[in-house]
Amino acid sequence: MSETVKETGPEVIKRFLRTLDGSPGVYRMLDAENRVLYVGKARNLKNRVANYARLQGHSGRIRRMISETASMMVLTTNTELEALLLEQNLIKQLKPRYNVLLRDDKSFPNIEVTTAHDFPMIRKHRGRRTKESQFFGPFASAGAVNRVLNQLQRVFLLRNCSDSDFETRTRPCLNYQIKRCSAPCVGFIGADDYASSVRDAERFLRGETTSIQEKLAAEMNTASAEMEFERAAALRDRIKALTNVQSVQGVNPQGVPEADVIGLHMEGGQACIQVFFIRANQNWGNSDFYPRISEDNAPAEVMAAFLGQFYEGKEPPRLILLSDGIEEGDLMAEALSDRASRKVQLLVPQRGEKHELVQGAIRNARESLGRKMSESATQARLLEGVAEAFELEAPPRRIEVYDNSHIQGSHAVGAMIVSGPEGLEKSQYRKFNIKDAELTPGDDFAMMKEVLSRRFKRLLKEDPERRSEMWPDLLLIDGGAGQVSAVREIMRELGVEEVPMVGVAKGIDRDLGKEEFHRTGQRPFALRRNDPVLYFIQRLRDEAHRFAIGTHRAKRAKAFTANPLDEVAGVGPGRKRALLAHFGSAKAVSRAALADLKAVDGISDALAEAIHHHFHERG
Repeated sequence: MSETVKETGPEVIKRFLRTLDGSPGVYRMLDAENRVLYVGKARNLKNRVANYARLQGHSGRIRRMISETASMMVLTTNTELEALLLEQNLIKQLKPRYNVLLRDDKSFPNIEVTTAHDFPMIRKHRGRRTKESQFFGPFASAGAVNRVLNQLQRVFLLRNCSDSDFETRTRPCLNYQIKRCSAPCVGFIGADDYASSVRDAERFLRGETTSIQEKLAAEMNTASAEMEFERAAALRDRIKALTNVQSVQGVNPQGVPEADVIGLHMEGGQACIQVFFIRANQNWGNSDFYPRISEDNAPAEVMAAFLGQFYEGKEPPRLILLSDGIEEGDLMAEALSDRASRKVQLLVPQRGEKHELVQGAIRNARESLGRKMSESATQARLLEGVAEAFELEAPPRRIEVYDNSHIQGSHAVGAMIVSGPEGLEKSQYRKFNIKDAELTPGDDFAMMKEVLSRRFKRLLKEDPERRSEMWPDLLLIDGGAGQVSAVREIMRELGVEEVPMVGVAKGIDRDLGKEEFHRTGQRPFALRRNDPVLYFIQRLRDEAHRFAIGTHRAKRAKAFTANPLDEVAGVGPGRKRALLAHFGSAKAVSRAALADLKAVDGISDALAEAIHHHFHERG
């Protein structure tokens, strides 16, 4: 029985058009396999979709999309604003082939000042902002946050320890000794004075730096006049640290207190977007993005797609400075204002300080794209070399590299890294906690079999037709013939033998540069010592090893700091502190009698019974 071939092209769209009216909404174009080709929004669905009912008058990209369209889906909305928000959600979720896509959606760190404690702490924060704290940011990178935090601790002497450490400490920690904390945990500073330091830190992070410097200078002069020279020297050091914070900010615009500056550069079918974060009249760093585009995408289209996807899940600032204007800019500004619950303005400046900021972002985007294009060309040559060395049909677009890490079998983990035409794809890295309880400790073969089995079983479940880009073109295994044989066995059981696989083993005397490459049914071979492909494979193997070791260390460290009370339902940080203060240790809690547990402040009879049952049931 032959399969029915689905009709595609403008005739399909013409028939679908008869079902539409003039409502606002979002439309999806799907191919013969029901894969989403494109997501768009419209103020008037009938008018918008009618544009696709013919091939003439479109770019090559849109003509290809129309030709592949086999069906359409529509969701109507009450307003065009709702349609815009829904469109951006669907693009981010579905990643359609013909939309401009923000491939590397990053989360940015903030500085958090907690407010739920009598002695607030200052720390780096990622993720959702809560009402219990003050947040300042975003910063472009963790490094930028860490540099500022390091200097802020020198200036304002605020704690960064956890609340549980704060509550249990009996003497000052190292931060007090190196003059980065005022030791509120042991009463070396009163609540009022500490609160004053917190307010000063918040004022600095809001850009009120001059008044803080004047205040510290006055305190230093007073201390000096009263011959408190040690205190005067400490204040001098704090003023110097504050000056250092301001000096590392780079460009500090005077007329722009808060803005994101977004510059776009397009060249050769590729694009780079640079975002500079201006907060409190200070430059808090910049970050680059490389959205997936086509050669016929216009700058306005790329910028609009970027804004919608970039600010999904992020709070926009009051002002966004753009290098390129977008269509329906008022609608985008309304959507961002709705997301921020306050007015957000989009501006394409033509002169003055704002224009200079945008030009700086464009210049950085141009330089970054030039470097990336050069790196991509080198990467392409390396992938061609890999295909030639391992006799692949084409240069691999996705290489997966696997490694294990453990200490005599304990805290065993597997790791997978991914590389392709864009280089290392860290968002695709995966870690695997080894779960097989019957596995012999230290059995690397069995560990690798578990990792590969879990990886490909999931891949087969998610994409049984093997059409997605998540399927690898090459597997690199850290090991020799034994590892390759073990992996080949599990691949055969799963029915995915066609995926090329190479084992990378240290050669004679385990000497770097004498690696041997093992493939099923073929003799091992080596590449010449100065071959760029050999260096490339070594870098991939070392990156997999680094990732595996780091994952193993994190798992081991977590195990070392684990507390048996963490496993007891209903025992949170406060009750855990009460139990430890009463009994002295978790081990003593586990041995305590029920009556003793009930005697602890804050522990109800029911919870005491639950704790007693938890430990004695195990015993």
